[in-house]
Amino acid sequence: MSVIFRSLRAEDKEHFKSFLRSLPRKDNYYLRVDVHDDQAINRWMNRVESGEIIGVIALEGSQMIGYCNLHTNNLPWARHVGEIRIGVSAAYRGRGIGRALAGEIFSIARARGLKKLWARMAISQDAAQKILKKLGFRTEALLSDFVRNDHDLTESLVIMSYDSWQTSLPKISH
Repeated sequence: MSVIFRSLRAEDKEHFKSFLRSLPRKDNYYLRVDVHDDQAINRWMNRVESGEIIGVIALEGSQMIGYCNLHTNNLPWARHVGEIRIGVSAAYRGRGIGRALAGEIFSIARARGLKKLWARMAISQDAAQKILKKLGFRTEALLSDFVRNDHDLTESLVIMSYDSWQTSLPKISH
């Protein structure tokens, strides 16, 4: 079966909610919303409807297997920047789904005139950092003891960025 990539829409709320809740707890721990709070998911989807969050999803048949979201805002001093978040089902990792999703979001970012994309993650999220580095992101900052992990211990927060005016994604070898 082939994978289809398309925009995240308001009517995808239940699919999106189920997908997020199906991911391992560690994948959702540092998200900006509690995926088990229906009201938080509703607020997130309202931001999708308003265009504040632009999402692309990957579907295999009717099953959602990944997403990439671009969070933007209209503040004059930050409207050229977008935050990216990627999630792929564990069973589909290593197949280029995340890279394809990122490529779709990078194209959207360029079309919207965004000049820089950024991502944030706990320092313990090694896989996320490795993937983003392969996509051309670089580490910009390390904020010591900035987040608490699920064991209530502090960790550093890593901030990475990518200049979205670049014309193409780098080649990734698996």
